[in-house]
Amino acid sequence: MIITISGKAGSGKSTIARLLSEKLKLRHYSIGDLMRAMAAEKGMALLELNKLAEKDKSIDFELDNKLKEMGKTKDNFVVDGRLTAFFIPNADVRVFLSADDKVRAERILKDRRQQEKSKSLKETAANIKKREESEKKRYKKYYGVNYLDKKLYNYVIDTTKLNPNQVVEKIVKFVKTKQKSL
Repeated sequence: MIITISGKAGSGKSTIARLLSEKLKLRHYSIGDLMRAMAAEKGMALLELNKLAEKDKSIDFELDNKLKEMGKTKDNFVVDGRLTAFFIPNADVRVFLSADDKVRAERILKDRRQQEKSKSLKETAANIKKREESEKKRYKKYYGVNYLDKKLYNYVIDTTKLNPNQVVEKIVKFVKTKQKSL
């Protein structure tokens, strides 16, 4: 079973993927973690790396090639990242998480990832918007894809008013439904 979790920043991708992988006893991979590690290696913030990636496509291609290879050579895992459903179209379950913009900014500010540290909710929301515009621009340019296109997914969840465990339970129910139809 391969499960991809995609969505906007702050929608809960990493948290949900981690909890889901634990619940289903599957391996977990996170493209966001790989991107943050790459930014740290280069001594820059994630937003800076995103801007650099607009000019240096090797950054995206390196991550994307890892993702494609994973989809071809591995099984029984959960992976979170913006383009996971696009690069692993054979995934059994392709989830998209959405949430209200303010809630997403609050979650990211509360999470306090060192590389994404903002001083206020307003600054966090502005950084999210810049990051998403950068990503959308690159993905369209490099692959002709919009990760917000719901046709890429077979399950969409608005996480605005749900806690992580509620989201995981919804996905587990969907997974069980999919398993019955396989």
